[in-house]
Amino acid sequence: MNESQEPQRGIHRRDLIKGITAASLGLAAGSIGIPDSVGQLSVSSLPRRNLIQIENAKPGTPDWQLTKTRQLPGKINKILNNGRCPWIEGYCSANSVRAGEKLRVMVSTNPVSDFKLEIFRTGYYNGDGARLMKRFDSLKGKTQIDPPVGENYVRDCNWDPSVEFEIPEDWLSGVYLGKLTAEKENVQSYVIFIVRDDRPCDFLFQCSELTWSAYNRWPADYSIYTDHPGFDSKGVPSGTVSFNRPYGLFTHPVNKHKTSGGSGEYLPWEFPLSYWMEQHGYDVSYISNIDTHADPKGLLRTKGFISVGHDEYWSVEMYDNVSKARDAGVNLAFFGGNSVLCVVPMLPSSDGTPNRAVRREGWFLPMPEKIPEAKKRQMQNQEGFEFNMGPDGAQLMGGRLDHQQPSGRGLGAGDWTCVMPEHWLFEGTGMKKGDSINGLLGWEWHGAPAMNLPGMNIVAEGDATIKGKKVGRYSSTLYDGPKGNVVFNAATIWWANGLSSPPGHKNPTRHGVTQQGPDGRVQQITQNLFQRMLEA
Repeated sequence: MNESQEPQRGIHRRDLIKGITAASLGLAAGSIGIPDSVGQLSVSSLPRRNLIQIENAKPGTPDWQLTKTRQLPGKINKILNNGRCPWIEGYCSANSVRAGEKLRVMVSTNPVSDFKLEIFRTGYYNGDGARLMKRFDSLKGKTQIDPPVGENYVRDCNWDPSVEFEIPEDWLSGVYLGKLTAEKENVQSYVIFIVRDDRPCDFLFQCSELTWSAYNRWPADYSIYTDHPGFDSKGVPSGTVSFNRPYGLFTHPVNKHKTSGGSGEYLPWEFPLSYWMEQHGYDVSYISNIDTHADPKGLLRTKGFISVGHDEYWSVEMYDNVSKARDAGVNLAFFGGNSVLCVVPMLPSSDGTPNRAVRREGWFLPMPEKIPEAKKRQMQNQEGFEFNMGPDGAQLMGGRLDHQQPSGRGLGAGDWTCVMPEHWLFEGTGMKKGDSINGLLGWEWHGAPAMNLPGMNIVAEGDATIKGKKVGRYSSTLYDGPKGNVVFNAATIWWANGLSSPPGHKNPTRHGVTQQGPDGRVQQITQNLFQRMLEA
């Protein structure tokens, strides 16, 4: 099935709206105190089945989950454990690929061991969370060398491919996990990639790999947040980080999630939204940050563009492309916190492949009247570096990290509190002004609402805290686009965690606050937003 040639098989938007209207989304009333009006939408309530529904009707399996993992012992600094799994680790040759294109998977095993690779498409699949798509057995493993420290401290692997295959025509767009198992000790880890397409779709789900890579410290503390001589880990410029390396286990701030190594930050922050959307039959297609950067026309094929989770690192081109999509009538949903903060250029790998590395060069914050002398001296120490102050992120999202708040970095957690219960966003939730969804805010958030935007509304606001101490004030916003479209800003990384809890999922805890898991009000708000986007 070539989806780009069969868009007519997708569900009609007006039919989807009718189906969703017939049954509101959410958890059943009872254990979480949700009013009886919050019901449950099943895929079967929709009058026609789209590609996502057809795919999720196929048999899934829980076997996609890792069952035996291992990381190197010890800490790489005072806070973070070493997240590397040298027993078996790998990476893919591209962030996203289309059907018919070839993907190479580079794998290293130490000690040397034969291994198998099982490829799963993640989704709902009757609650199993993924479907087995392809497997490679008895592959010959070898120990591949750690790359030298390159220019600007980059660690850019040049490993030999262990597997190369063409993406089959019938693989639907989605986020795919490759489960690696070393046969000698049965230690496991993931590789991750996206299958994308070019079909018209209702929702376009963007994965946040630029941020995954920025925080990836493989092989040992080589993230954007690593201090190097002449580099301040919290400032600009930063060292360069490459996609040509495995993802170490992301343990900050979900250090209980030991079975996600190699998958970046997809499983803790993004998969709960994908799982929920596919459970309820939304017509969704998937892209990477790289696609947002390099394919601006591709953004115009959707009704709603979705940024989710920890989407901190953007190129100026990404900002411009999404802004133009909004101006063309595309709805935007920012289900994240501390998003669109750091400006990065897209850099080539050591072999010249484009868009395979980034470094931090500035922020999407208001332009300062003048740059401090200390910053100028730092910049002068970096040959060829230009301070890159992007446009204000709040002018795209409606709000952003508020660098004037006491925390200074958008850190904090707390409750998400309704202030506009009469707004259509809250229809069917039963929420009144001052009602809160406990623990939904975290671990980073948005404030600083841009009140000059058309139709701007602050729909939720309150205090962000760190261990009970107020560190700032968050604001969740919604404003009008120029063509009847809307832009929603949830103001919290943990929004998706309020929608679902897929197999193996862990509720995060940070800053003295624990996210409470799925909540019918979060589901209903999201359904209301999506319905409004489909009607635009």
